[in-house]
Amino acid sequence: MKKLLTRSMVCAVLGMSSLALAQDAAPEAPAKEPAKAPSADAVRDTWNYFYNGQKQGPVLVEAKLCTEVAKDGPNKYECIAEVGAEGIKANTTVMLWQAYLVPQGDSYEDVMVQTKQGAVVRETKDVKLKGDGWRARQWTGVRLNKPGTWTVTVMRGDQVLKELQVKVN
Repeated sequence: MKKLLTRSMVCAVLGMSSLALAQDAAPEAPAKEPAKAPSADAVRDTWNYFYNGQKQGPVLVEAKLCTEVAKDGPNKYECIAEVGAEGIKANTTVMLWQAYLVPQGDSYEDVMVQTKQGAVVRETKDVKLKGDGWRARQWTGVRLNKPGTWTVTVMRGDQVLKELQVKVN
């Protein structure tokens, strides 16, 4: 009986110590999900486009409205604070963060970002892209200065590549 009580006490003390350590430790970042491996065909198609797709244009992979883009660290050049569903305050400048696949060695100057309040075009900005690496990232500042529903559009010529709506309060 004495050994059983001693073991119980040891387990209780160790359990409390672990709990105390867990409470004192800095909170852990949420675990990242492992990246999904693309199919061999998807990789082959991507390589083929990057190395042999010159003059076919950039591929817009992702676009999002951000209030902050990391300047350094492990998330350098990534959007680290997206505009939420609640929207933003009027007179706020946000970045339209974009990621493209641009064929190696190509440059494009016919991409633009357009902001509209309702049906009224408020601003159009040119975007320059270069195929220097696997991923060309670009962020374009847009000023949303009046309350209402705004649309931020990425275009190449008259082709719409992506539209994002944001509520401005």
